Amino acid sequence: MRQGFRQSMAWLHTWSGLVVGWVLFAVFVTGTATYYRTEITDWMRPELRTGATFDAGRAADLGADYLKAKAPDAVGWFIGLPQPDKPVIEVHWWKDLAGPFHHALLDPATGAPTTARATHGGDFLYRFHFELNLPPLWGRWIVGICAMILLVSLVSGIITHRRIFADFFTFRRNRSHQRGWLDAHNVTGVLALPFHLMIAYTGIVTFALMYMPWGVTAAYKGDEIRFYVEAQLMPEVRAPAGKPGGLVSLAPLVAQAQGRVSETLEHVAVHNPGDAAATIVAIFEEPHGLAHLHPQIAFDGASGAELGATAIAKPATQISASFVGLHEAHFAGPALKALFFLCGVMGAATIATGLVLWTVARLPKPAERPGLGYRLVRALNVGSVAGLPVGLAAYFLANRLLPLGIEGRADLEVRVFFGAWACIAVAALLRPHLAAWREAFGLASLLFLAVPAVSALTTGHHPFDGEARFLGFDAAMLATGLLLAVAAYQAGRDRAPRRGEAAEPLPGPRPAAHRPSAALPPTALPPKRAASGAEEVRRRA
Repeated sequence: MRQGFRQSMAWLHTWSGLVVGWVLFAVFVTGTATYYRTEITDWMRPELRTGATFDAGRAADLGADYLKAKAPDAVGWFIGLPQPDKPVIEVHWWKDLAGPFHHALLDPATGAPTTARATHGGDFLYRFHFELNLPPLWGRWIVGICAMILLVSLVSGIITHRRIFADFFTFRRNRSHQRGWLDAHNVTGVLALPFHLMIAYTGIVTFALMYMPWGVTAAYKGDEIRFYVEAQLMPEVRAPAGKPGGLVSLAPLVAQAQGRVSETLEHVAVHNPGDAAATIVAIFEEPHGLAHLHPQIAFDGASGAELGATAIAKPATQISASFVGLHEAHFAGPALKALFFLCGVMGAATIATGLVLWTVARLPKPAERPGLGYRLVRALNVGSVAGLPVGLAAYFLANRLLPLGIEGRADLEVRVFFGAWACIAVAALLRPHLAAWREAFGLASLLFLAVPAVSALTTGHHPFDGEARFLGFDAAMLATGLLLAVAAYQAGRDRAPRRGEAAEPLPGPRPAAHRPSAALPPTALPPKRAASGAEEVRRRA
């Protein structure tokens, strides 16, 4: 603290942002995209037609029949019922809570595996933004720690920039290289600052019980299920009896549950399906509002008798569920969802400009050779900020170009995503710095612009043929491609900063030794400032 509180906050803001910035940029981009997760998945399964209505009871029985044949010894089944915006039966099963978890999509008319192309769709982006495609526990811990550091970076940034709101109305791109990046960082950060604080905090709260489990562990002696039951997050599920048993038809239970709850029935879960104490749980969509709480009703698997249901949650549970709902924005209509999306884009831009600003502020003098650490940071900036869009565009193109019947097709799409991203990161280490930016953004632009054309050629779905189903998605791809083209052009014409610009100080109070003091005589000041210093002495006297 010898340099002062705000100067210390400036140091904390700078280094905390750099350490986790590359991960947070990917989290923000993929998390922002998942506000339109359903639309992305629809585009990536063009064979399916949305908008139809389905018999939920029959769909549940078709899913159960498939699982009886496929996984009779599983300890859990999960049947996602078809909806107008997702016209498939989605089934999951597992033999152990630690995994592996298996998955299949079924035709809602026949119960057979669907002929639609295999893809993870928008679900991959959704899970990547909080698991990073790592084992769930590892991924959630890494993203959670990064979110905590983001919160520290936001608070320290607010403290550091005492003129942050005044600077918001000024963009001085031509004053200096560093000042332009700093103003861009301020504008994108301040404009959506409430959103940034909200999304970081609610993201941490979403997994609060994983990060801080000790209260539940102490109060419930390690019985976490009892905590969820008493918090009205789920009905009570019986332990297996250890004896084989049958399972009733799900259709009558679905009809009974739908008569009790006005919300849409989304899923049917079956716990211990081959056991005499099997439990069937009907899970409904959460009511409109902030709270992310799903009404649920449990039935006996052998007799169909109702075992219990979730009740009105207590205030603590309501508040916690509201944080989750606020983070995921399920309550938002089209206009509010678009606003959330724009705020997410500005969050990604804030992180990207901050990363670039770090390197611009530390640019070596012309006679100096950049150090290894500095070159590595610059390459990582290119790999993360420009490489991720290349990976996303490649992911969408792979969905259209990979053969439909190829084994492991959904996983191949993901590998294409990471492969393209990794190629840009490696190229950033080998190419000149400005050329790497220009080429990566240029490639990303071309790939995004190619997405609508490739989609039309491979599927025949395009507006000129009367098919406007994917017009919104194609427009988003074209807009993204044009923005990236502008970025490539700007990177191509970017000048090297003048020698004096790298020395411009970052926000925060200057050390006292650099401040003009009225106690010093005019002769103690530099020659060009002696007159102004004398005037300051006379004014203060």
